[in-house]
Amino acid sequence: MTNATAANPFFRASTLPYQLPPFAEIREEHYLPAFEQGMAEQLQETAAIGASTESPTFANTVEALERSGATLRRVALVFFNKTSADTTPYLQELEAELSPRLAAHEDAIHLDPALFARIDALHAQRAELGLDAEQLRLLERYHARFVRSGARLDAAQQDRLRELNAEIAAVTTAFEQNVFADTRAAALVLDSAEELAGLPEDEIAAAAENAKSLGKDGKYVLSLKNFSNQTELASLADPALRRRLLEASLARGIESNGPLAIKAAALRAERAALLGFDSHAAWEVADQTAKTTEAVEGMLGGLVAPAVRNADAEGAALARAAGVDVIDAADWQYWSEKVRKERFDVDASALRPYLELESVLRDGVFHAAGLVYGIRFEERPDLTAYHPDARVFEVFNEDGSRLGLFIGDFHARESKRGGAWMNELVQQSRLLGQKPVVVNNLNIAKPPAGEPVLLTWDEVGTLFHEFGHALHGLFSDVTYPSLAGTEVPRDFVEYPSQVNEMWRDWPEVMATYARHHLTGEPMSPQLVRKLQEADRFGEGFRTVEYLAAALLDWTWHTRAADAEPVADAVAFERAALERWGLAHPSIPPRYRTGYFAHIFAGGYAAGYYGYIWSEVLDADTVEWFRTNGKTVRESGEIFRRELLSRGGSADPLTAFAAFRGRAPEIEPLLKRRGLTA
Repeated sequence: MTNATAANPFFRASTLPYQLPPFAEIREEHYLPAFEQGMAEQLQETAAIGASTESPTFANTVEALERSGATLRRVALVFFNKTSADTTPYLQELEAELSPRLAAHEDAIHLDPALFARIDALHAQRAELGLDAEQLRLLERYHARFVRSGARLDAAQQDRLRELNAEIAAVTTAFEQNVFADTRAAALVLDSAEELAGLPEDEIAAAAENAKSLGKDGKYVLSLKNFSNQTELASLADPALRRRLLEASLARGIESNGPLAIKAAALRAERAALLGFDSHAAWEVADQTAKTTEAVEGMLGGLVAPAVRNADAEGAALARAAGVDVIDAADWQYWSEKVRKERFDVDASALRPYLELESVLRDGVFHAAGLVYGIRFEERPDLTAYHPDARVFEVFNEDGSRLGLFIGDFHARESKRGGAWMNELVQQSRLLGQKPVVVNNLNIAKPPAGEPVLLTWDEVGTLFHEFGHALHGLFSDVTYPSLAGTEVPRDFVEYPSQVNEMWRDWPEVMATYARHHLTGEPMSPQLVRKLQEADRFGEGFRTVEYLAAALLDWTWHTRAADAEPVADAVAFERAALERWGLAHPSIPPRYRTGYFAHIFAGGYAAGYYGYIWSEVLDADTVEWFRTNGKTVRESGEIFRRELLSRGGSADPLTAFAAFRGRAPEIEPLLKRRGLTA
């Protein structure tokens, strides 16, 4: 072993609790050698599996594949969390270099004929192998993955597939990095606090702190969130500034990323055709719970008219309040807050003193998890995470047994991409003897030192939502890493996180966390009820905003490979929204093409529909929690055992039916979103 090898922490399993990566030892120069050695090791391992002269068995083929790539798995999980949460110019360059190489590495495995022959033989005789349910599920998933990755194509087709996968990887990485750069470049720099009239004082202080961190002392900077309608639009008193802010949000990325979106969609369409599908969407949903494009279009299309009707009613109320004929898009959030305050006596800015981050986290999110699942959390300041803002908590079951680690990284910073997400640093697996280490990343503005971190009601919802993903990872109780935690279909993965949002306004939970950060006074039950009523008022806007983004994604990815090439991304977007009846003058899509990283840089291409698809299950589950006659704790144990712990080891809809007692029904969702007749 060379000195360089010995010094690289990725070349050995971590000795820290739960195999937490040794972040104090990791340096930027460790990543590339670890990736290169990790890929080489896994290719040697998989080649040996394929070349074996022994007859294929589950143990010497499928289980051997699950054990392969240990070094690569360690470095990749750390690296891609780091590039999202705390990137540097070097890491961005390295990501651009590695993305096509990793795509080629995956192809080398999935297109290995000897390896696929063994998997195919096992799959053909799977009923006679005596496998348990999880093993059978894993074998079926491997076979599907290889076939969907081109294992049945001829040599020339596979060569073209390799080229397409490398090009797609390069394009999507470039798109993500452009979003990162363009979002930062589009931030509004203001000279005085007076220009920010209407914003709460702590948000103005956070804008000043943001400016200072960007080297603009004495200024005020409004950095953009990753979605279209910036949260400050609800408070800023100056209509011209509101317009500037929304225009900056909507315009970012289109020049740099419009051509990349066109290219990514065309490459995906060609790949789908090569694999025998009419479109990328058809290829994608065939492996999801939706199964067909017709099922997705039927659901999304059926929601448009009632959603627009609700939104138009809301818009008419806002226009009357503003004294105009039609409410402008930049003014919608501002007047929505005015109407909420007048109609429901709810002032969003007045809520924030009751929503202090530490209280929401410990007395809300963690308390709810204890109430429902019996788990508890203990902060571990002795364990080092990847950034000083990231905090490590050890998680224990009700009986005191150790469950895993949770890392909370809640604050925005220049090196973090926008949005909120969950990552895994260590996947749970009985085969590998691993317990989970999961991360939640949010982008909450950081106030000056010593000042409280006060949240909006939406940010509280985001905290509960992302923690639902964390619970999905923490509660995983499977043998094989490929089936652990959130390794489920894309249109199912949001379901557990959406369910966890229910605890945000559960009375017993709110009573513990929604307290004034100075006086300790609880938020009144009357205010809570008004808040719930006020939330329903904006449901039309939120549904139209979401559907516009979901159907924009769908239109990009239902194109056939031989369709006429797209010449202009903006024109394509406009035509797509008009086609679906969603070219609403006052409601832009939640994401426009230029910064729609979910679909052009993440794993949601032809999958953004999954949020509302999953919400069908979510709304049905919330109704079950409220009406099944069991205690919250009893219900939580059933939900954990039958669904959250299963990861991808069971068919998702079968797992749903196991605890619900039937297939999902859509009526609770329609009622929640105000879409009933």
